[in-house]
Amino acid sequence: MENQTIEYTLVLTGLSDLPSLQVPLFLVFLLVYLFTLTVNLLILLLIFTDSHLHTPMYFFLGTLACLDMSYSSVTAPRMLFDLLTGRGDISVPACITQIYFLIFFATSEVSVLAVMSCDRYIAICRPLHYMQIMSQKACVQLVSITLVLSAIYTLLHILVLTKLTFCRSEALQSFFCDLPQLLQVSCSDTFINVLLILLFGALFGGVLPNSKYHVIEDKVSSVFYVILMPCLNPVIYSLRNQELKTSLRRALHRM
Repeated sequence: MENQTIEYTLVLTGLSDLPSLQVPLFLVFLLVYLFTLTVNLLILLLIFTDSHLHTPMYFFLGTLACLDMSYSSVTAPRMLFDLLTGRGDISVPACITQIYFLIFFATSEVSVLAVMSCDRYIAICRPLHYMQIMSQKACVQLVSITLVLSAIYTLLHILVLTKLTFCRSEALQSFFCDLPQLLQVSCSDTFINVLLILLFGALFGGVLPNSKYHVIEDKVSSVFYVILMPCLNPVIYSLRNQELKTSLRRALHRM
């Protein structure tokens, strides 16, 4: 370790190295990001303003909308900035910070989806006791517990990540700081980090891509679960809901 130099700057290669594609990609993903923010904000507004939607299911849908906006905002603004300016350099502390929020919101979102499935199970199998079991206090407690556990798990990742040494100036083949690729360019032993990633995969069904191979496939999958998934969630879980559609009609009628 004495002869190693610490590298504090990394380079994100982005989605494409072709200059002619930078502006089209910027416009496409800007529209996707704005759609994600607009739709999720609309869902939150309907849930807050319509008393018919003050139920446990819509409380969880509102929480999911907040997490979708936050999850998308961790990576999309930085990606859009790099596409517009052609830059890709990022410091190691900034990279680790992005990874922290990415893991936290991803873990929280998966946990909230699990809570939503339990909520629907109770509503179907125990309808007479549903409101007693899923009280407002119980809903808040469930969401709070998922957020606290997600924060603890993420902190474990970050604590071991900050102990690593980065002594090679290499590019990350992605448009955001992807944890497996960051571990690949580290000079330290990453056994504990990989163990935590495997734990995440076992508990939450996370992806463990090998960043050394299939770069294009990894970028495509990253675009899906980092950019497109927060855009599709409101369509899948909310906008197809008849009560939300009715609430939207009532809101438009009042306007």
